[in-house]
Amino acid sequence: MSRAAERLRVMINHLDCSAATIEAASTSSQTVTYGHPQRLRYSVDTGMLTPEQRFFYEENGFLLIKNLVSAEDIESFKKAFEQICRQEVRVPGLVVMRDVAIAKSEFVSDQKAVSKLQDFQECPELFRYCSLPEILKYVECFTGPNVMAMHTMLINKPPDAGKKTSRHPMHQDLHYFPFRPSDRIVCAWTAMERVNRQNGCLVVLPGTHKGTLLEHDYPDWEGGVNKMYHGVRDYDPRHPRMYVEMEKGDTIFFHPLLIHGSGMNQTQGFRKAISCHYASSDCYYIDVKGTTQENIENEVKKIAEKKYGVDEIDFKDTWAIRGRLVQGERISL
Repeated sequence: MSRAAERLRVMINHLDCSAATIEAASTSSQTVTYGHPQRLRYSVDTGMLTPEQRFFYEENGFLLIKNLVSAEDIESFKKAFEQICRQEVRVPGLVVMRDVAIAKSEFVSDQKAVSKLQDFQECPELFRYCSLPEILKYVECFTGPNVMAMHTMLINKPPDAGKKTSRHPMHQDLHYFPFRPSDRIVCAWTAMERVNRQNGCLVVLPGTHKGTLLEHDYPDWEGGVNKMYHGVRDYDPRHPRMYVEMEKGDTIFFHPLLIHGSGMNQTQGFRKAISCHYASSDCYYIDVKGTTQENIENEVKKIAEKKYGVDEIDFKDTWAIRGRLVQGERISL
């Protein structure tokens, strides 16, 4: 290691809370300003991230990387999605979700729109996203070298039908996960086309990853709420928010405690994104009984028992079935 690299490592590990600030311009022309943290808790020193990127994630709980996934890969993922919607291919374990207010699909006539594919880990083409080297080199900055793909989604946000059901309530992803520690979990979320406020971009509350897991449940929305779309029961609506507008191929990485959601799709097109939640294979399962996560545990278990035709299934087993090693060694998960 060079003397310069060694000095940088020492500097990162011994930063004090100085008055120096870094301004990171978001794609929505807003800025987030923060002071240096005393200790870099939320990332791992792999040499991939710049000190500025590590400081930004430390303070805000997310990091946007421009133009990370190629247009060719995104088009290939779109084709695989279309084949599934047309029922040309069957994927074991895949969950096809449909918006409660849409009467037609983008690809399958006379059926409700496919708003999301969940658990596509058995689809070779879609799962290729989870093992893209350009994604994993950033993921291991948050999980460490042993990387599990735990939860996969392709979101196809439909045009809102006037019921506002295309919204996704503000939530924390950790609500769904019975494994810890939370700091070794990260989501990679890639825009498959231009994403802006008009078609329902991500909305994040910077810095909320520093808090605790809050109580979640279905919001009381007049137009109805899509299945499994739980929202945070109580958060400060005055907290500054950022609308993360992205171009095709841009990827945001964010912490599972970061409060985020998305608005209505007010356009006539479908807004697509592909994502994977990763965790270190060193993570461990916890018992969520008696916690704020018990409601999602009960809901997931009922769905899984019906899906797999069993009388009883553990919450952690529903995750163990889905988890796949993508890098390093499988240790605990």
